[in-house]
Amino acid sequence: MNERAQDSREAEASGVSPQLRLDALLDDLQQQVTQVRAARDRVHTLLDAVLAVGSDLDLEVVLRRIVESAVTLVDAQYGALGVLGEEGAIKQFVTVGMDEATIAGIGNYPRGEGILGLLIRHPEPLRLTNLADHPASAGFPDNHPPMASFLGAPIRVRDQVFGNLYLTNKRSGVEFDTDDEAVLRTLAAAAGVAIDNARLYEDARRREQRLMASNDLTRNLLSGTEPGPVLTSFTAAVREMADSDLVTLAVPVGDRGELVVEVASGDLADDVRGLVLPASTLAAKVYTSGETITSEAVSADPRSQGGSASVVELGPAFFVPLGTREHVRGVLQVANLPGGPLFSDAVIDMVAGFGNQAALALDVAEHRRDSERMVVLNDRDRIARDLHDLVIQRLFAGALSLQSTLGRVSDRPQVSERVQRVVDDLDDTIKIIRSTIYALREHDQSRRGSGLRGQLVAATERATESLGFAPALRMTGLLDTAVSAEQAEQLLAVLGEALSNVARHAKATAVDVGVEVTDATVRLRVSDNGCGIDPGVTRRSGLSNLRRRAEEMGGTFALSANEPCGTVLEWAVPLASAA
Repeated sequence: MNERAQDSREAEASGVSPQLRLDALLDDLQQQVTQVRAARDRVHTLLDAVLAVGSDLDLEVVLRRIVESAVTLVDAQYGALGVLGEEGAIKQFVTVGMDEATIAGIGNYPRGEGILGLLIRHPEPLRLTNLADHPASAGFPDNHPPMASFLGAPIRVRDQVFGNLYLTNKRSGVEFDTDDEAVLRTLAAAAGVAIDNARLYEDARRREQRLMASNDLTRNLLSGTEPGPVLTSFTAAVREMADSDLVTLAVPVGDRGELVVEVASGDLADDVRGLVLPASTLAAKVYTSGETITSEAVSADPRSQGGSASVVELGPAFFVPLGTREHVRGVLQVANLPGGPLFSDAVIDMVAGFGNQAALALDVAEHRRDSERMVVLNDRDRIARDLHDLVIQRLFAGALSLQSTLGRVSDRPQVSERVQRVVDDLDDTIKIIRSTIYALREHDQSRRGSGLRGQLVAATERATESLGFAPALRMTGLLDTAVSAEQAEQLLAVLGEALSNVARHAKATAVDVGVEVTDATVRLRVSDNGCGIDPGVTRRSGLSNLRRRAEEMGGTFALSANEPCGTVLEWAVPLASAA
């Protein structure tokens, strides 16, 4: 009773009523409860975010979930995650808070300058009240939304900085506080574990794909399947593993460093298949050096001069040699369309490793075919020797024996005539067998040399001087095996005449040469963008010769207008095997 009275007297002395003091205490308690609840809710939100980030094994999905969770946790308007490349530059930028129109208006994503570069060089958490006030600020590009407060933190994967989280414009306050920084650091640590798991899963999946594709490739090659269909399956497998838009395999042709796109996979494959790549292209440089080359936009790359990137518009790409540096069998180009994602180092390494395995399998298959060919050649030599040493000698001895009996039956004309006819038949048989022996021993001699492909490349190169520019050459099909020597000779003559006509009369600035071999036909198409010709000009002697060359071999010749200007010459004859 005395204590209550004393408290009452103290309250009256301080001028505060007991009821007001109790309300103040209750308000303080309510605020503390609210703060505890907010902290609890934030912890729960953080735990949910950690679970959400780690609940998927697709790396692209994981990266986006990290940014979305970070934006939610610290109440930011914009968020981004910059994935770092080998030299510390940003190679991938995942954004949250901007629509597609805004992103397109800004243009290329940042490369790592200004505040973003500061965080790359010094991977420690960074909080700023206003981005523009910092000395390292480099400003914003055109059409970039305004940003003030900033919070950034690195994401580490096994003690290596994978990338950085960037958050701007806190919604509920002027700037980010220490609690926001602590939450972001915790999320970044969890994100590092999730990224590591996703990368390990992706590496395992790719290794499995590579092993399956390698086993299929080796099995098909060693089973005797022709390399053409096997290489087509090979490029399709590479395209699937790299998740790319276009994959091409170029192999050497001629002796001046040119390559030809032998096989291609993708929606644009028909546009580049058979294309001859000059020695100045990136693919030719990879073939010469044996080193991998990457490009963020290959069609706009100043190093790229000609090649498939000049025929179709391509974006990110890389070129890897097929084989070892000392023995390059060809060059793989893996590319995406403009605006497509860059290829990670893991993808490039995987394709390079698969290419080396494919080159080894091709070497083994080639050695096996050479061994089989040697067995066949040895059999031919043995058969030729047996025919010469046994069959011909016996036939010759038999013919001589019959010839010696002619004198004994000279008084019997009918018998003499019959014996002479047998001797003549034996002589003809000996000649046929000798021709067969010669054919066995000289088999495949006509195929020695550069082949039709190399001769076509040489023919277009010779025309460069008279034209003033290099014609574009495209070759598809089994030119070196399906086309006979006579057809190849006629084809080269027609090509030379056609290019000569363009140089003398067309005033063209571009010429496209296409040679295609199908199951039944070899076809030549020469188109230019010159001034064109009148229909009556087809009666000129040069064009008449081209028509005669086609008709003598059962083929066709046509001359038509090119769109929008110029002339198209088409010359086609049936293959000897299909005639």
